[in-house]
Amino acid sequence: MRRPRGTTLLPALAVSLTAALVPLSPAEAAGATLTVNVAQPFRPVTHVAAGGLYGLAENGRPADSTLLPLKVNSLTQPAPGVGQKPNGQPPGGDSLLVAPQATRVGAGEFIRMPDIYPNFPYKWVSWNDWLAKVDTMVRARLNATTVTNVIGWELWNEPDGTWNTSAAGSFNDGWTRTYRAVRALDTTTPIVGPSISYYNHSWLSSFLSSAKAAGTLPDVICWHELGGDPSGIAAHIADYRALESSLGISPRRIAINEYAATSEVDVPGRIASYVAKFERGGVEMAHRAFWYEYGTMNGLVVNNSQPTGTWWLYKWYGDMAGRMVTTTPATQTGLDGFASYDSTRKIVNVVFGNESGTNTVRVTGIGALGSSVRVTLQSTPANGRFTAVTAPTTISTSTYAVSNGEISVSVPNMSATSAYNLVIQPVSGVPSYQQRYEAENASVFRAQRLTSSSASEGGYVGRIDNNTSTHSTDSYVDFVVNVPTARTYTMTIGYANATGATATQGLAYNGGAWTTVSYPPTAAWGQFGATVSTSVNLQAGYNVIRLAKGSPNFAGGTGYAELDYIQLT
Repeated sequence: MRRPRGTTLLPALAVSLTAALVPLSPAEAAGATLTVNVAQPFRPVTHVAAGGLYGLAENGRPADSTLLPLKVNSLTQPAPGVGQKPNGQPPGGDSLLVAPQATRVGAGEFIRMPDIYPNFPYKWVSWNDWLAKVDTMVRARLNATTVTNVIGWELWNEPDGTWNTSAAGSFNDGWTRTYRAVRALDTTTPIVGPSISYYNHSWLSSFLSSAKAAGTLPDVICWHELGGDPSGIAAHIADYRALESSLGISPRRIAINEYAATSEVDVPGRIASYVAKFERGGVEMAHRAFWYEYGTMNGLVVNNSQPTGTWWLYKWYGDMAGRMVTTTPATQTGLDGFASYDSTRKIVNVVFGNESGTNTVRVTGIGALGSSVRVTLQSTPANGRFTAVTAPTTISTSTYAVSNGEISVSVPNMSATSAYNLVIQPVSGVPSYQQRYEAENASVFRAQRLTSSSASEGGYVGRIDNNTSTHSTDSYVDFVVNVPTARTYTMTIGYANATGATATQGLAYNGGAWTTVSYPPTAAWGQFGATVSTSVNLQAGYNVIRLAKGSPNFAGGTGYAELDYIQLT
């Protein structure tokens, strides 16, 4: 059963033992094989599951240094003026107050509107009260002129269990009324819902039919996966897509903005299974569930700046670049994982878990790495949310002969609760630091990821079109980069500009001053090869570089340009 958010925060000792005391479903028998097909990419790396519900708290908690390596995709944060008191804590995590930190680490935010109320389940007052609160929340967001990272209004949370039908009428009618109240003030920010507590075909069918008839369909469809078993996720997504089609509804973006039960959220092996299924299923955003305390990214960070065992799984995820490649588990209930291939550096990353004993990772399609490869295997434990893990354990570093473009790596003595990281590279090694960053791997705001055979890694970002002096519609791309030393770097930008005239965008990094980048015209949209270069002064470690058509404190770009990549040398 899901633990109500209104209950008292558990003592630290009791919480730290949760993973050990609450059994997971039995793992499959040892001897399973996970197959990774590097020659079958299916989407750009966007770190879809690197998100959290109430992941941030005011005053920069947890520290930026713990978040930047994770490439945080998105967050669900409470409404402006939050009243919600989860687990007996004071209200916190106000979406507008944490927005500066979310922006510093490249994350977008959903605003959860009913968190204006103090209790969970929410206690309905009246329609006059609710609509007045909606008006106040939306105006507060629109008046926050430096906040550009809001990517959706979540109109309600878990209405299948928290909506007071007897006092407020049917949720379907309430959704339409609330939707129209938001749209009367904010015509552009996506609307997210219905955010039901678990996947329910009949409930969604009724909701979607009503919303379609009223013209109030959500821009992002959302439900939660909290049942303690990720094996049904693929079936849920397939069923939703079939339902959508049967109702004549165009495909919606999917967000799972709460995932993993209390017995799973701090178990890296289980989380590997969730992430794998979200990636394969085409989910755009997924957020770790909030069960305990603010300001820890849901148990990934202890003492504000120290990583837990599960943090390392997300760090390995954050290290991925290029394109996600196909992984095929033997079943949906045991060994599973997710993988990427960065063809620029010629490096394959595979993160896996959820199985015990001796198992095998079979990696195919790696002929481009040479006749032999260096394989590093690491693990990270399920040590709970209050135990710092300073580094993963390196199990082995070996050289494997590549036969017919593939290798098979035996992984002995696996623990079902631990996660594992397999890094495959040419025996000659890879560059000492990542130099090329694909635009489609970056944080993209009010623009679109697109594909082209001429683009680096096959993808780019286009439709970076908005510069309206309206902070809620500005278009920009944020690159989270990691460099070895503080110095001046040459930044080369791959681009296309078919306007017939020079276009411009703004360039800023780490929240500093703006300069202008000029893009001479090129032959056609979506056709790449042209580059421009400029200099950037970066600090050692992580930096956030923004290229913008529009952004706060920037006069605005001219014309239009598409972005393929940036390269730092």
